[in-house]
Amino acid sequence: MHRTLCYRTVVLILLLVLNVASPALAQSTDQGWNLFRGDAGSSGVAHTTLPAEPKVIWKHKVKDGSFESTPVIVAKGDRPPMAIIGDLDGRLIALNLSDGKVLWQQQLGELGFTAAAVYRDGRLFVGDFDGFFYCLDLDGKVIWKYETESEINGSANFYKKLVLFGAQDGVLYALDRESGKVVWKYEAEDQIQCSITVSGNRAFLGGCDGKLHVVNLDSGKKVARVEIESPTGTTPATLGDRVYFGTQQGTFFAVDWKEAKIDWKREDPLGGTMIVASAAVNEKLVVYAVRNRQVISLDPKTGKENWIVRLKSKVDASPVIVGDRVLIAATDGRLFLLDQNSGETVWQTQLNGSIIGSAAVAFERLVVATDRGLVYCLGQPTQDKE
Repeated sequence: MHRTLCYRTVVLILLLVLNVASPALAQSTDQGWNLFRGDAGSSGVAHTTLPAEPKVIWKHKVKDGSFESTPVIVAKGDRPPMAIIGDLDGRLIALNLSDGKVLWQQQLGELGFTAAAVYRDGRLFVGDFDGFFYCLDLDGKVIWKYETESEINGSANFYKKLVLFGAQDGVLYALDRESGKVVWKYEAEDQIQCSITVSGNRAFLGGCDGKLHVVNLDSGKKVARVEIESPTGTTPATLGDRVYFGTQQGTFFAVDWKEAKIDWKREDPLGGTMIVASAAVNEKLVVYAVRNRQVISLDPKTGKENWIVRLKSKVDASPVIVGDRVLIAATDGRLFLLDQNSGETVWQTQLNGSIIGSAAVAFERLVVATDRGLVYCLGQPTQDKE
């Protein structure tokens, strides 16, 4: 018994040494950024840290490429963590998170992706403008594909053995993850452009029909539909019994999904400026961006204003909360880290191109792409670590 304990102790020490030697990619409790907003509830909260002043570790250029989607950051077994992203020409590209080298590239269609890929149990799932939804392995091989009747703009999510996604035909699809066969369909009254949010056995999605839909994932049946005054394509973020999202009319909502009622809402004081970015939320704040160049932080319980930051360019990418800071990516190519409590800019940098898709944050690194075909990875370069 004592020998077993000693052996385990030695193994533990070795693992700790390895993690110290390469902390940026240490996989202790960080399991990657496997979904569009980081988790099933679409909270937009990273489960890692970033250095005070992130630096470009690598960048990858896709010739004649352009990106509007968000990367997924995946780690599995002894494989190196990889960043996977689709471009507007129908290519899905896997890059080594450590050095940015191409691991594989798969041409899937012609019209490309705005939806982020998602990851579960060794498989990737993504939908494209051609209306195809794909399941691939981690080597980029297509396992199955399913054809819908229209574009797929939003990312998928998971429930038990199901993979869930919406499409512009107004249908929420629930497919068997292994086979790609339809288990059930739920129909909204207009297009579904958002990604799907899951909490327990409930799915939440905002529709172009001006409603927040709450769906029972065991049956595929409607639980509730809450009127939200105008269409939305943003992905609802969850915290407890509330979901948070903005609309094309510029109103931001907090909805109690168990009671199917609006807890509070904040109307745009400047009048109807669209919200296209999804919110991020934790216990201290819910933060979102409006296309009038404002980033707004509210108390998630009351809707009371914490702070407002006005930028020089609009923000279409969704914020990410990283520790006590908020990561913002603007359409002029600038990245910002704002203090969570005050909104003060504590760091910024300029990238080449416009940022439309959101950042993914995992393993002490952030990955983001621009419309000029560039994928950037920022963090703390290994040689700068003490």
